[in-house]
Amino acid sequence: MSKLKATMTLDKSYQIDKVDERIYGSFIEHLGRAVYGGIYEPSHPQADEQGFRKDVIELVKELNVPIVRYPGGNMVSAYNWEDGIGPKEDRPRRLELAWRTIETNEVGTNEFVDWAKKVGSEVMMAVNLGTRGIDAARNLLEYTNHPSGTYWSDLRRSHGYEEPHNIKTWCLGNEMDGPWQIGHKTAYEYGRLANETGKAMKLVDPSIELVACGSSSSEMPTFPEYEATTLDLAYDHLDYISLHQYYGNRSDDTPNFLAKNLTMDHFIKSVIATCDYIKAKRRSKKTIKLSFDEWNVWYHSNDADKQIEPWTIAPPQLEDHYNFEDALLIGSLLITFLQHADRVKMAAMAQLVNVIAPIMTENEGRSWKQTIFYPYMHASVYGRGISLKTVLSSPKYDSRDFTDVPYVDSAAVHNEEKDELTIFLVNKHLESTMPIDIDVRSFDGYELVEHIELVSDDLKAVNTVDHQAVAPQQNTNSKLDGGMLTAQLSKASWNVIRLKKGRN
Repeated sequence: MSKLKATMTLDKSYQIDKVDERIYGSFIEHLGRAVYGGIYEPSHPQADEQGFRKDVIELVKELNVPIVRYPGGNMVSAYNWEDGIGPKEDRPRRLELAWRTIETNEVGTNEFVDWAKKVGSEVMMAVNLGTRGIDAARNLLEYTNHPSGTYWSDLRRSHGYEEPHNIKTWCLGNEMDGPWQIGHKTAYEYGRLANETGKAMKLVDPSIELVACGSSSSEMPTFPEYEATTLDLAYDHLDYISLHQYYGNRSDDTPNFLAKNLTMDHFIKSVIATCDYIKAKRRSKKTIKLSFDEWNVWYHSNDADKQIEPWTIAPPQLEDHYNFEDALLIGSLLITFLQHADRVKMAAMAQLVNVIAPIMTENEGRSWKQTIFYPYMHASVYGRGISLKTVLSSPKYDSRDFTDVPYVDSAAVHNEEKDELTIFLVNKHLESTMPIDIDVRSFDGYELVEHIELVSDDLKAVNTVDHQAVAPQQNTNSKLDGGMLTAQLSKASWNVIRLKKGRN
C-alpha cells in the first residue's frame, strides 16, 4: 500500500474570480434567542445604551461579518414590518406563527440597522411575500431608502432617522417553495409575485439588488423546476437566486458526514446550469448570481425543540452545540464557496448568535465561541482577494453515500493589495497525517507567515462557556523552500497556511 500524500500547484494566473466578501455573511432571525438574549438584552451588565450586548458585538466584529440577513427566515412570511417601528411602548405583541412564540417587537428595522453599523455590517433585508406583497415591500423600501418628502420617508425621520438607511440588498420572501411556509406558493404564483414586487421596488430605488427564492434544499421535489419557473417569470428584475441547505450526521457516520460538501458542490452546479438555461432561453445578456443565504450544520437540537412550550418569549430554540467534526465540515463548505467564487457572490451562515450559531450566550451572563466559529473567522478574515484554482491531487475514499471523496479539500486566495496568499485545507482522514507538497513558485519572494490548524483527538469535542476544547493552534512543521511548500496536515484537521511577500 502506497503512503498517503497529496500534491497541489498554485499559480497566480489560474484565477476563478474576485471573492465577493459577502460570501462571509450571516443571518439574524426573530427566532429563539438570536435577537432577545442574543444580540439584544437591555438588562445585561454589558448592554449598551440601546440594549445591545457589547460582548456579542465584539465577537461578531472578530468574525468580520460583511452583511447580515434580517428579519427572517420563516418568520418574515407573516411579519408586519410596521409593528417594529416607532415608540417601543406603542408596539404590539404578536403571535409569531413560524416558530409559535410571542414576538414583542422591541427590536425592529431601525434598531437592527443601528446594530449592524456597530458591528460593521450591511443589511440584507427580507420582505414578506407570504401574507403580504407588493404594497408592504415598496412601503418598507420607501421607509428605509427614500431621503424625505413622502409619507414613509418622513415617518422614518420622525422616528429619529433623518438620513436614509440605504439598504441595497433585498430578499423577495423566504423559502416560498416550502409547504411549511406561511403563504406557500407554487413556482408560478411566486414567480409572478416576485416579478411585480421587484418591478415596484426598483421603481422606488433602482440601485438595489434583488434576491429571489430558490429551493429550500436540493432534496425538494420541485427542485430545480422551482428555480427555472421563477427565473423565467421574473428574470428582468432579479440579480440573485437563493440556495438553502443544512447538513447533519444523524447516522453518526463521520466519513460520510465529512463528504457532504460534495452535495453542496452539486447543488451549486445544478443551480448555475438552471440559471444559464433560462438566460439562454430568454437570450439575455444578464447572468444571475447565487446567494447561498442559509447554510450550516443543523440537527443536534431537533429533539430538544419538540419539548418547547408554545407561545413563550425567546425560548432556547435551535441551539445546536457544535462539535469538532462539525467545524471540519464547515471548513469544507467554506472552501466550496471559494471554489465557486465566480457565481456564488453572497452567502449567509444561518445563524449568528445562539440559533444554530458560531456564537453562544448565557442570559444575563457570558458568551463564547463554538467550534464552528474558527473556520468561519479564518475564511472571513484571510479569504479576501482573488480565488485561485487549486490543481490538487489527493487520495480518495468511498463512504455510504459518496464515491471518490478526496481526503483533502482545498482553496486559495491571493490578496494582491496586501501581497498575501492564504491556502485553506481540510484533511478528512480520521487516522493519518496527510503530507502535502504545494508548488507556489509563481509567488516569487513570498515567505511563510504561519500555519494555523484546528485539531482534536475527539471528533465529538464541544466548546462550553467554561472550556474551549477546540481552538486554533500553530503547526510548526510547514516549510517553504525554493517555491515549494511542504506541510503535514494533521489527521482530521482544518488548516490555514499564510504566505506574504517579503520586503526584499
